[in-house]
Amino acid sequence: MIGWLRAPASETQITHAQRLWLYVFAVIVMLLLVTPTLIVIPMSFSDSQYLEFPPQDWSTRWYQNYFGSPEWMKATVTSLQAAALTMLVATPIGVLAAYGLHASQVPFIRVTFILLITPMMVPVVLIAIGAFYAYVKLQILYTMMGLVLAHTLLAIPLVVIVTGSALKSYDMTQEHAARSLGAPRWKAFLTITLPQIRFAVVTSALLAFLTSFDEVVIAMFVSGGDNSTLTRNMFNALRDQIDPTIAAISTIMVGVTTVMMALAILFGRQGRGG
Repeated sequence: MIGWLRAPASETQITHAQRLWLYVFAVIVMLLLVTPTLIVIPMSFSDSQYLEFPPQDWSTRWYQNYFGSPEWMKATVTSLQAAALTMLVATPIGVLAAYGLHASQVPFIRVTFILLITPMMVPVVLIAIGAFYAYVKLQILYTMMGLVLAHTLLAIPLVVIVTGSALKSYDMTQEHAARSLGAPRWKAFLTITLPQIRFAVVTSALLAFLTSFDEVVIAMFVSGGDNSTLTRNMFNALRDQIDPTIAAISTIMVGVTTVMMALAILFGRQGRGG
């Protein structure tokens, strides 16, 4: 242990002992962020009619209530469908946009990048209000198409940023060589460039899926009826009554999100290693 504290923490001469305060601070921050989430897990196994921590009696009744409810199941299917469609739409658009930004020599191309990531800078509620009024005019309010379009708007900036970062470390001379040998630009991209940034593309796709699956603000405005999402129903249930089923659903969503994020990190590391 003492040897580890004296060892360099990086390429500099700073040791782990000198960074000990930073490690302690990081652990405290992680505990503050993770603890509320972990509390939900035991609450979901409570037998009480109300949210209770710690549980006095243990039961899986709220999981049974969730999986046995047609309303919750329909909302879950809607969320999964919207997330999958968002991933399929946002990923190719974002990848092509990132490629265009990287390869283009047009002056002031950075302005386009700023426009593409604007949804990350604008409060989500403003986007939701704008989408609501636009959808009323277009008559696509409470439709799957409208929900996917709104979620795609949020997911594209993530795809552009992740893919753009991968392209910065990619040697474009390989694609130029293929094009000099007669390959069209689209074929050179598909056969040379895309395989080498595939891990970033997969990571982007997973993040796009999670962006849609976990989103609630826009869903409150543009989803409803037969296309009500799981997060929207959860919010409404919390507003109307304290239903412990929400704790069970939250635990499942935490599990899904954790797995997806782990996959995104895994693919990201493989991409950097490749």
